[in-house]
Amino acid sequence: MGSIPDPGDEFRESTHPPSLDEFQRTASLMTSCTLLWKELSDHFSSLEQDLQKKADALKHKIQTLDTQTKHSLQALEKRDLTINGAVSIALAKVKEQREAALVTAAKVGDDDDGSAGEVDNSEGLLSKLRRFCSKMDSEGFWRFITVRKKELDEIRAQMSAALADCVDPARFVLEAISEVFPVDKRSESSERVNDLGWACVVILESLIPVVVDPIIGESRLLVTPRMRQRAKEMAETWKRSLDERGGIENVKTPDVHTFLQHLVSFGIVRKEDVELYRKLVVASAWRKQMPKLALSLGLGDKMPDMIEELISRGQQVDAVHFTYEVGLENKFPPVPLLKAFLKDAKKAATSIMEDPNNSGRAAHLASRKEQSALRAVIKCIEEYKLEAEFPPESLKKRLEQLEKTKVEKKRPAAAPANKRTRANNGGPMPPAKAGRSTNAYVSSFPAAPTFVRSPSHTQYPMGVPSYPSSPVMYGSRSPPTHPYAYSPESAPPPFAMSYPVAQMNYSPYGGYGNGVAPAYQHAYY
Repeated sequence: MGSIPDPGDEFRESTHPPSLDEFQRTASLMTSCTLLWKELSDHFSSLEQDLQKKADALKHKIQTLDTQTKHSLQALEKRDLTINGAVSIALAKVKEQREAALVTAAKVGDDDDGSAGEVDNSEGLLSKLRRFCSKMDSEGFWRFITVRKKELDEIRAQMSAALADCVDPARFVLEAISEVFPVDKRSESSERVNDLGWACVVILESLIPVVVDPIIGESRLLVTPRMRQRAKEMAETWKRSLDERGGIENVKTPDVHTFLQHLVSFGIVRKEDVELYRKLVVASAWRKQMPKLALSLGLGDKMPDMIEELISRGQQVDAVHFTYEVGLENKFPPVPLLKAFLKDAKKAATSIMEDPNNSGRAAHLASRKEQSALRAVIKCIEEYKLEAEFPPESLKKRLEQLEKTKVEKKRPAAAPANKRTRANNGGPMPPAKAGRSTNAYVSSFPAAPTFVRSPSHTQYPMGVPSYPSSPVMYGSRSPPTHPYAYSPESAPPPFAMSYPVAQMNYSPYGGYGNGVAPAYQHAYY
């Protein structure tokens, strides 16, 4: 009888223990799932953070826009409320100016243009300026200003007060500068050589305090629409003339300064021309007023790029001025910029010294280059109080050394006591032994004349000494303090006696005693 098989034996035979490969595959799968889960979690966390940042930024922008809108609405409301007050003030001012102009016209004759004559003091200067402004005489005002460049500081101090007496200051200024801006209308080429951009800039700068709104300030300029349109047309004319002038690189800096100040003074800055303004400012960055003008032109956001461009062009000192104007001293430290500027100037001076084309003036040009750089850096250090970070003592000593060397080179060398010097520059020097002849006079002409006896003169008697007591001189020479060129003791013995009669056959230096110019002849041998 057979035995019945145990089912447990079949189960044990069918189920084998897991192998090592299966464990490794399972572990690898679990690791992959864990890494994938972690990667997905990090990704979703990053997305969540980005969305939160964008939401916060959007919320901040919305708040900023709401604040700006609120401020703009308040400003518009304020402008609307102040229009009547500003107009009333302007009308009262016009009435006052009209009465003052009538009084001035009654006192001053029409023939007195006021352009001539000296001005004793600032009060006299202000009186003359007000006279032109009260009469709206822009042509006479322009002539009066342009001939007084030496009084620029006094004129700038009194200009705004004088322009306030104009019935229409904006129109007065436009008519005054129209002589040279936007196109120079002077007919004579000699007159165009005299640059009058400085006068335009002073007048335009002085206009701003006069036309600002007395209530809300510089945000609104009291310029009539007609004058504003005229100012825009003048600006467009100037821009069109850029191509005729050879582009931005060839335009004179005073013309650029006048154009930019014209835009600011009349409030006609255009956002479409910001890039043009940037190029013009960078090209004329060495002007003292350019940093402030750049901000007034709306270039505040472009200032970092402009500063970097100035540094790349080797204008580190100008870059320092722009840096302080916008408060970027931390981003562009001034001391390294100034040291780099001095280093570049030193390299330029060395290259000038090594240039064979400037061999004659190389030392002078190199010294001027280094002196100019030293003065600019010293002035910048003193202006922005950088003495603690960059002591200027060594720079000042170097500047004094260069100036001392320049003075010593200019000082003429002293002539030795034993050297013979001429009283004038005519003719060559005579030979060294010329003074030992019987005639102590040394001619300044190249060839010695032969003295021929004039028929109108008699011979000298026997008793005439060998040396005349005072020879007759001619030309611009001064008579000698001693009648002898050398002492009588040094004269040879044969000449110590009197001349024979036969040899005394000449007139005093060829007729100079009678006032007739001598005819110099060749020597007869």
